[in-house]
Parts: sequence; C-alpha cells; structure tokens
Amino acid sequence: MLGSPCLLWLLAVTFSLVPRAQPLTPQGFEEEEEDETPWPPSSPVPCDYDHCRHLQVPCKELQGAGQRACLCPGLSSPAQPPDPPRLGEVYMVAEEGRAVVHWCAPSSPVHQYWLLLWEGSRAPQKGPPLNTTVRRAELKGLKAGGAYVICVVAANEAGESSVPGADGESLEGANFPDFGPCRRLAVPPRPLTLVHVAVGVGSGLALLSCSALVWHFCLRERWGCPRRR
Repeated sequence: MLGSPCLLWLLAVTFSLVPRAQPLTPQGFEEEEEDETPWPPSSPVPCDYDHCRHLQVPCKELQGAGQRACLCPGLSSPAQPPDPPRLGEVYMVAEEGRAVVHWCAPSSPVHQYWLLLWEGSRAPQKGPPLNTTVRRAELKGLKAGGAYVICVVAANEAGESSVPGADGESLEGANFPDFGPCRRLAVPPRPLTLVHVAVGVGSGLALLSCSALVWHFCLRERWGCPRRR
C-alpha cells in the first residue's frame, strides 16, 4: 500500500515532462510548403536598345539602371575599328539649303561619329565630332541644284570605319550600296529659282513674238517689201 502513492507520483512526473504534440493544421502545412519551394529565377530579356534611335542610351547603362536583367546585342572586339554605320533617310529642305541626315549604329564599340561631305571633285569637308548617343545630324549651306556625296564615319580607340574616297580615290561613277555609310545627295533647285526661270523664258518668247509682228506689219510696209499675190 505504501508503494502505490510513490508509483502514482512517479507516473505524474513522467507525463508532465513529455512535450505536448501540436496538432497539424492545414494552414501550417501550407506555410511550410511555401517556405521550402524555391522560386524559379527570372529569365533575362533583350534590353530596350535600338541601333537607329536618336539619343539612344548605351546598352551597358540600361543594364545597370533596370531592376530586371537584360541582354545587350553582341559587339565586335574593341581592339578593332568599328564597322561602317548604315546611312538611313536624308530629309531635304531645299528652300533653306539644308538636309537632315539619319543613320544606324554598327554592331561595334563606338566612341564618336562625324560626317564627311564631298562637293564635286573638292576635298571632303569634315563635320564636328558627335557623341555615341547621336543618330541624327544637320547639314547647312547646301547650294540649290548642287550634287554632293555624304558619308557617316564611326570611330573608337582602335581606329575609324572605312569610307570610299578617304584615300583620295575619285568618287565619280562610284556605286554606293543601299545600306552602306555613303549616299549621293542631289539638292533640288529652289522654287523661286524655277519661277524666275519660267518668267525669263516667257518674257523672251513674248519679246520674240512682238518683234516678229512688228517686222511683219511695219517694216515690210516701210521698206516696200513685195507682197505675195
């Protein structure tokens, strides 16, 4: 009989030391699954970079500014001169003697651009250097009715892109590809010049007609030229 209370006390202490099991709820199970499941990494996308866009931010800067990883287009080695740019549309303003030239950047590292302008057989005129974001430039002082050759040049530390005529070769009769760095540029005559030419031609014809009439009706009578029967 004396051992019974001791036995009961020992059993009570043993059960009090055993941790209580926590019931598994569906909510706790879902939270554990969410913590253990890894998220798939986001795949990189092409950067918002356009070779022909004016004032285009360099692709390396776009990669650092964006919150999501993006891919830049492939470039040639910086130890090589850049490939020639592609000359695009040329918008002429004949009344003001100017033209707006647009081009696309090559797939090469470029530090600056400039334009070359040939007028006839004269030496080319070199424009001011333009930074790597520029894709459009303006030409001024073009003569109405003149013929020119315009080229865009790209340069980096290794050198500059190749253009025809840079070594003194003649550009007369040269054929320029459609997607190359050069193009022939023909400035149309100004509308006022055409009006003046038309007025001059009309005045000359009127003067000749009046002279013929005066000779026919006046001089023949005065000089007594015989008439046809």
